[in-house]
Amino acid sequence: MIQDIQPHRYDNRYRQVPPDHDSYALYYEERSALMKRTAEGIEFPRFRDLERLNEEIYEDAVYLFAIDEDRYYLVQEISREPLSEYAMENTEIFRTAEPRYRAFAGITGYQLHSWYGSHKYCGRCGSLMKRDDRERMLRCGECGNMEYPKICPAVIIGVTDGNRLLMSKYAGRAYKKYALLAGFTEIGETAEETVAREVMEEVGLRVKNIRYYKSQPWSFSDTLLLGFYCDLDGDGAVTLDREELALAEWFEREEIPDVTSTESLTNEMIMRFKNGEV
Repeated sequence: MIQDIQPHRYDNRYRQVPPDHDSYALYYEERSALMKRTAEGIEFPRFRDLERLNEEIYEDAVYLFAIDEDRYYLVQEISREPLSEYAMENTEIFRTAEPRYRAFAGITGYQLHSWYGSHKYCGRCGSLMKRDDRERMLRCGECGNMEYPKICPAVIIGVTDGNRLLMSKYAGRAYKKYALLAGFTEIGETAEETVAREVMEEVGLRVKNIRYYKSQPWSFSDTLLLGFYCDLDGDGAVTLDREELALAEWFEREEIPDVTSTESLTNEMIMRFKNGEV
């Protein structure tokens, strides 16, 4: 999955360490990131590549995380005119780009960029928010309001019935491939209750034996995905919520289409069932 970057090591401890010439600079505009393509894959600029364009780039940088010995920082404003080898690319590239550890760095940095950008002002009193010195948190100097990075829990649901797996396609989305049922956890709800509710709402089925599989950070939507398998409880006739899904149908294990991409928890869960591991 996208976070599996071994043998590289991701370190998300928040540190007040200034960037140096060799530190990586992550720059974003809307849903695009600055990078270049090389024989190895994507590559981000280092501060030495950008310093001539903005002398204050070191002062405005925000520490994000480290991968191995390399530190990554968020930079706010640059002039790209002389950077002919670099270009803005849509963040969707991080789903499949190589090397995987740079793709993971790029999308994780984008999640933090979006959070910082949407929390410049206090939601309680409207004053300017300031970065904390000790942890990744924004604090209002006027009323003391504290804001932490947005992480939304959501479930990925593999509904099984013996040798069958329920697969679906989203309605009104650019993603047209088969997926599993999914949904966000609501206030006052356990993840297991989310599984049962989402299955009932989206396909009108009851489930039992809800069991946790594993989790995945999914920075494309500020989400922490929690994977569950569950068994059909009763009749398997689907009543489709057409606002959420374009279709939902049962597949025999042997008929499940092969999934070639490995970035998502959804695809791993599909192939795990297809290969007889569930």
